[in-house]
Amino acid sequence: MNTETTTCKAEFVQRFTPIRRSARLARRLALHQLEDWGYDYGTETSEAVGHIVAELAANAATHGQVPGRDFELRLLLSEPGTLRIEVSDTRSERLPSLPEPAAPDAESGRGLLLVGALADAWGVTPRDVGKTVWATVAVRDAAGPATPG
Repeated sequence: MNTETTTCKAEFVQRFTPIRRSARLARRLALHQLEDWGYDYGTETSEAVGHIVAELAANAATHGQVPGRDFELRLLLSEPGTLRIEVSDTRSERLPSLPEPAAPDAESGRGLLLVGALADAWGVTPRDVGKTVWATVAVRDAAGPATPG
């Protein structure tokens, strides 16, 4: 039984219109937020988080799209040293799972393999409306946010 408790040190939440361009914006905002929390741009942590956010946001915009409904990005920086990335959309009938490796000449189908390789863990949590796809990444100590949130 795991008796370790986690405490949220900081949180970032942003909603996006479910269009492909939003995945790029989600990635950029996540990297800016990490930098505000003391995790420098271009580090192993920011590179991994950037790729994970981009993939999950692209999936939400492409596969989780419901007309008139946004998707949401949430970053939770917790003690002891974990960043949880959550992307929620309103489509509950399309749950992702780890796919078989794509054919070498395929133009898609590798995104969740990348998430699985970069994240310490990932999964899907159903919601009343839709789902949340989440991933966790261990992060090294940083200066931390000037003001939480």
